[in-house]
Amino acid sequence: MSLLQELMNQAANGSLLQPHLISRFSATEIRESIQQLVATEQIELAYALGDAGMSLYPNSEDMLAINGLLAIMRQEWQQAVDLLEELTQLQGEQTQPFTYVMLVRALRCNLEPARALETVRKGLKAFPDQLELVAESLALDDFSDAMSSTGQSH
Repeated sequence: MSLLQELMNQAANGSLLQPHLISRFSATEIRESIQQLVATEQIELAYALGDAGMSLYPNSEDMLAINGLLAIMRQEWQQAVDLLEELTQLQGEQTQPFTYVMLVRALRCNLEPARALETVRKGLKAFPDQLELVAESLALDDFSDAMSSTGQSH
């Protein structure tokens, strides 16, 4: 039985997120279940499962990635930055373009344009033709130019 089926059975019985239930599943299975929950707009359950997954697999790429995205959905920018930065450190040169894009957006929303620009440049070094990174770079360059012309530091 899948984790999602187990969760639905537990919900029908009035109990959710039993630790022994969740620990039987891998980080990948938990991530996939979270994705299904989000797709079916069961957001609160997705958040709770994300928290449980992080407690079980704190160094998992799957858990860092999905919880980073959940933090973005909640607009918890500092948490998103922390999780996505940890993911990029864990992945090193294997960091995916999407991770860079999400980290740049979280940094921008967390009002850290200088760090966002540094991150987008790092992402473009690895993926020079990635359109979303190019767009983020242009937006950040425009912001940087605007700040410079008004005499404000960045």
